[in-house]
Amino acid sequence: MLGCILYSILNSKINFMFSKLKPFFGAVILLLVFASCDNAHKTSETSEAVQLSRKLDIAATADSVKSINDNNEAGEFNTEGYGNIVENSFLSADQNPLSTFSIDVDRAAYSNVRRFIQNGTIPPKGGVRLEEMINYFDYDYTPPQNDEPFAVHTEIAPCPWNEQHRLVHIGIKGKEISNEKLPPANLVFLIDVSGSMDEPNKLPLVQASLKLLTNQLRENDKVAIVVYAGAAGLVLPSTSGSNKAKIKEAIENLSAGGSTAGADGIKLAYKIAKENFSKGGNNRVILATDGDFNVGTSSDDELVSLIEEERKSNIFLTVLGYGVGNYQDNKMQQLADKGNGNHAYIDNLNEANKVLVKEFGSTLFAIAKDVKIQVEFNPVKVQSYRLIGYENRMLQKEDFNDDKKDAGELGAGHTVTALYEIIPAGVKDDFTAKVDDLKYQTKPVVNNDAGNEMLTIKLRYKKPTGDESKLITKPVPDENISLNNTSDNFRFSAAVASFGMLLRNSAYKQQASYDEVLELAKNAKGKDADGYRYEFIKLVEIASSLSVAKK
Repeated sequence: MLGCILYSILNSKINFMFSKLKPFFGAVILLLVFASCDNAHKTSETSEAVQLSRKLDIAATADSVKSINDNNEAGEFNTEGYGNIVENSFLSADQNPLSTFSIDVDRAAYSNVRRFIQNGTIPPKGGVRLEEMINYFDYDYTPPQNDEPFAVHTEIAPCPWNEQHRLVHIGIKGKEISNEKLPPANLVFLIDVSGSMDEPNKLPLVQASLKLLTNQLRENDKVAIVVYAGAAGLVLPSTSGSNKAKIKEAIENLSAGGSTAGADGIKLAYKIAKENFSKGGNNRVILATDGDFNVGTSSDDELVSLIEEERKSNIFLTVLGYGVGNYQDNKMQQLADKGNGNHAYIDNLNEANKVLVKEFGSTLFAIAKDVKIQVEFNPVKVQSYRLIGYENRMLQKEDFNDDKKDAGELGAGHTVTALYEIIPAGVKDDFTAKVDDLKYQTKPVVNNDAGNEMLTIKLRYKKPTGDESKLITKPVPDENISLNNTSDNFRFSAAVASFGMLLRNSAYKQQASYDEVLELAKNAKGKDADGYRYEFIKLVEIASSLSVAKK
């Protein structure tokens, strides 16, 4: 009798598991059929990147299909972590004339949002960081013509989602340095090989990504490889970039298994980076993980404290996120922010190629650190203002002049864009919270001699190994131009911002619509040599369909 009962229970469990995995097996079979048909009509492709891409795209897509099915049918299997974002509100230029924030060169949010939408799902609000979506795209800004590490550009025009408001576009362009002239790199690949990485869109994709990066290394660059699972270990001592075969062999031999002692790996990686420190060079740890730390120091606060201590050594941090289902976006964003670094989400080999090959200099070579922006608004021109995005990068006004306060880095050739929505003086304001007049203080006297100035932008930055900041100041006059006469930079960034607000169902989306986003983006696509803006347009079309189906 007992045997019959056990058999019945086991049989039901097997049937249940099979029913859960049927969509996965079906997806794999379809993908393999399409792949084989495609191969029958094409000649053999020999490049390493193409071969890896074809194999990984099939496996990673099947894995994503499995994850989506699991999440739909049993949501408890999805343990992805996203922070809560409290949107910036409109502030009175009279009472809050200064807006201060750190630049953000992270671009992870856009590729992660793309992953959700391409899999037929609207992304979680915490994963939609507008500044990262805007900054995923390069903009055609003129580089600096002097000794400064970057140039500042501005445009002002009517706001596309509320014509009574104005939109201020601030663009920063880092100095361009050819790969041949970049300083020597001392890199440490810090690779998560724990059991959670044993999926096609995790460790195999990490290995393919780092092989692409290895191809970019020069003879005077050097790489060490540290791995961590239940413990951390050095699998490749610092090796010249000329010995690519040895580096790739070490990458290829990695396998996943065990728990995740991420803090131990971080400590060892920084130790190796310090031992091989390149004076005047680029010293950086590149962390590749799903962020699922679960052994030893693993809380967000403890890890952030560890990274804050390590950054004092002038070693930068790049965080590459991988995987679905347990991807810890919030944790990796904090590590990159506090480690003088940047954060990218790698969902396929094309994205790895973009981040690690096409954007090699801007991703891995800082030309300025602790870059802060402070904008002062003229209340004669500006009634209220709202910074779009950058919620996790806001600073106190006193932080601007405090050289001990950490801020973002800027890479070689990097572009950074920020947008402010302005309610002009005299226009009806339905957004700004009202505050009673103060009893014991008189209202500050407004300088009416500022002429046509709408605002003044101030920037502070340090050299990559410096401790003292430098100041750049740029007054910005009001402009009376139509939206149609603005640059592609202005209109495309506005389209991305509007799209992000729609995905978040923002309280400030106003008259924004998917049709408006598409019109703006299509008319501002520009040269689009790599097709990223075309891809964005297709993404908006999918999201529009998903939003209709959701109603």
